[in-house]
Amino acid sequence: MDPQLIDILVCPICKGPLEKRPTDGFLMCKADKLAFPVRDGIPIMLVEQAEPIQTSND
Repeated sequence: MDPQLIDILVCPICKGPLEKRPTDGFLMCKADKLAFPVRDGIPIMLVEQAEPIQTSND
């Protein structure tokens, strides 16, 4: 996935920045603790498709 695209995309909930998760390529919003999938190079920015992420503080 193009790094410039990641810089442009924001979380659909809080409009915060996203980071690429190195293990599987999901785009993470740390503020909302959600990971958005990327399928065939296309980010799926639907809240219904997001997965909750666990942090080391949980």
